[in-house]
Amino acid sequence: MTEKTIMHLDMDAFFASVEQQCNPRLRGKPIGVIGSGARTVVTTASYEARPRGVKTGMTVVAAQRLCPEIILVEGNNTKYTDTCAQLVALYRDVTPFVEVFSVDEAFLDVTGSLKLFGSARAIAHCIKEKILKLFGLTCSSGIAPNKLLAKLASDLHKPDGLLEISAGEVPGFLEKLPVGKLCGIGAQVERKLAVLGIHTCGELGRADPVLLRHHFGIIGEVLHRMGRGEDESPVVPLEKTPEAKSIGHSMTFSRDILRKELLEAYLLQLSEMVGRRVRRSGFCGRTVSLTVRYADFTTFSRQHSLREPIQGSLELYRTAKNILNSFRLQQAVRLLGVSLSNLSKNSGQVPLFPTEKRWQAITAAMDAVNNRFGDFALTWGSLLNRYQHAGVISPAWRPEGTRETAFGGIKKT
Repeated sequence: MTEKTIMHLDMDAFFASVEQQCNPRLRGKPIGVIGSGARTVVTTASYEARPRGVKTGMTVVAAQRLCPEIILVEGNNTKYTDTCAQLVALYRDVTPFVEVFSVDEAFLDVTGSLKLFGSARAIAHCIKEKILKLFGLTCSSGIAPNKLLAKLASDLHKPDGLLEISAGEVPGFLEKLPVGKLCGIGAQVERKLAVLGIHTCGELGRADPVLLRHHFGIIGEVLHRMGRGEDESPVVPLEKTPEAKSIGHSMTFSRDILRKELLEAYLLQLSEMVGRRVRRSGFCGRTVSLTVRYADFTTFSRQHSLREPIQGSLELYRTAKNILNSFRLQQAVRLLGVSLSNLSKNSGQVPLFPTEKRWQAITAAMDAVNNRFGDFALTWGSLLNRYQHAGVISPAWRPEGTRETAFGGIKKT
């Protein structure tokens, strides 16, 4: 069996770097990309801001305290997704096996491209040079026998780095590496491993699989393989990704809300966002879920399954509204979310009744306008004066459709 050669490409401070390229006055200055809401956080900090301690997920107040001269820039998701789509097209000039891991990361299986380019390092240098020339951006690249190690390699050499780990180097490379450096091992798992006396990947790889399974369940076996640098998950191109299990959107409000009529207006906005994604992906679904988070962060979900699958925004809204009205709010609401699950491919059946035909035509017309001119260019009258919640890019965002990803045996949705 031919040993795989996998490459991981991770754009450096992607959102901030894109903003600096779009606005030359921001270049060389500490900037933080933020959302548009009052409760926003720093989604990405430029490399000029990071030495001051500014990190992703930090509140704006904390970032300004550490770096008073930081320039805050409201993020523009359209810029980032458009750039990502162009990057993916560039990657596909090298290999058809491209898996978009997130808006700023991708895995490439370059095994079949080695003879054409000479080596994996030559491919990485070629891609990095093109990205710098065409976009003015830098990326870090990791090359290894599998996805787990390729991502590890790129993470260890940022920014603008290039690191290759050969199969023979894996044991020595992992021996003293902290387990938290591996993608998929978060702080909670790291703490549980530390209680067992496991701090490094070498120790994790030598640990008793039975012990790991006892403490972590079936994930224990995955952790054991990860400690040994083993990962059999393939690079899955967009066209071969599994279908989504659910499609949803949520928003955190700038201030807590108790008024039902105001929450219902946001429900309509969320339902339209979900409905558009459902229709664009060619799905319909039977189960509508509503997620509520109170001011004290208590979070719960309620759902209702319909007899027939739906994909219309108004049908989503009416069902979500009924769910909201089925219980009494105990506190003001901080976050609201709507999702549609039990998905199936839309059969394209033509409605029988005139009213249904009219609504289908109206929906198609709205989608056509919004696809061309941007989200909510044409919207419901009750949303005309409402703040348009831009939100942030989901980690599962893909240039085409929606999907569920699996990495190292641990799923990310």
